[in-house]
Amino acid sequence: MSEQLLSDFHKIIKTSKISKEEFEIKKDYLNKFIESGFPNRKQEDWKFLDISQIIKKNIGDLSFFNDYLQSNKIDTSIFVDGLEHNKIIFINGRIEKIDFNYEDQNKIQLTDETKTDVSFDYKNSLIDLNSAFTHKVFKIFIKKNYSLNKPLIIYHSTDDKIKSTNINLRLDFELGENSCLKLIDFFTNNTAKNFINIFYNFNLKQDAILKNYKIDKFKNDNLKYSFNNIEQGNNSVSETFILSAGSDYLKNEINCNLNGEYSSAFVNGVFSLKENQQHEIRTTINHLIENTKSYQLIKSVLGKNSKSAYQGKIFVNSKAQKTDGYQLSKAILLDETSEFNAKPELEIYADDVRCSHGSASGSLNEDSIFYLMSRGLNYQQSKELLINGFLLDVVEKITDSEIKNLIKNIIGLKE
Repeated sequence: MSEQLLSDFHKIIKTSKISKEEFEIKKDYLNKFIESGFPNRKQEDWKFLDISQIIKKNIGDLSFFNDYLQSNKIDTSIFVDGLEHNKIIFINGRIEKIDFNYEDQNKIQLTDETKTDVSFDYKNSLIDLNSAFTHKVFKIFIKKNYSLNKPLIIYHSTDDKIKSTNINLRLDFELGENSCLKLIDFFTNNTAKNFINIFYNFNLKQDAILKNYKIDKFKNDNLKYSFNNIEQGNNSVSETFILSAGSDYLKNEINCNLNGEYSSAFVNGVFSLKENQQHEIRTTINHLIENTKSYQLIKSVLGKNSKSAYQGKIFVNSKAQKTDGYQLSKAILLDETSEFNAKPELEIYADDVRCSHGSASGSLNEDSIFYLMSRGLNYQQSKELLINGFLLDVVEKITDSEIKNLIKNIIGLKE
């Protein structure tokens, strides 16, 4: 693999206009990745979803070269109907369109650069891979006191130009004081057996609000990894919702640093897996100063031979008195071959805190099904009604009513 990596790396360097300093930075990240390799089950954080084995078994030899000079045709049929929105369109990892037509252009600053340095501490070989191979880092700055008029949807799409290819992309967001961004990640991957590696970095200044909704609904046999790093200032709020349903393999990872007093983070997620899928959500919420709050609720509905995992950690610094942290995961197993894994963690070094975690899993309650059938529903309708109510509890946590209704329609939930 090392020879393939080096060969593809130099192909990308030849097609990129980067300085000698930037080349050395990228080369250093590449060497770090070569030394560590793809994550595997021997690492505690990857015990439930072994990317190294998945690539070997399901994808085989990966190509790490992607020609970002070649443009791609935009398929407008992928656009979300019924919701006016701004757009960023990625096709095969390349940005094809940026559209902020609903906004005051003076309030949003867009830049791109080839420098891919990472500003926070981490131990993650996939971020090293991303930093080595990302073509450009696109930066979006929402200026002070500005709230976007419409949500921003980032479309992630692939076409038949690529197969067995590693796509790396990165976006950096800075939300100025008292600004607000509603962001939807919408995945419509049509091609087979690619590894898509996405890194977002968010910096929320005082009183800023981020609402991020990740929607992976449509069936595909790609492997995806998404990492969000969120830095939060005083009185800032981040809300993350994850619909994890379409890909064969998917891991969403969130690292949130509550650096400012009265900052809060909310993470809610739904696994809705049909058959032979394997998905994971891993969260680390770091309470680093007093008077911070976090809330996490993850629910799974798992079909035949499907597996979901939730690793959720709440860390409370010794300075973080009056922390309020809550975490809960639940799963419904629809088949004896379904599997749910939970690893809740609390690491607390302060005295005056309120933190809790819990996890539960089981099959549908047959008594509840029997009761619904006695009221005139058939067996399948009864199951669907119970599942609907189980998942609706998570979706109702979404604070934006327009986006909440959109996601209900996408999932097929009914009031």
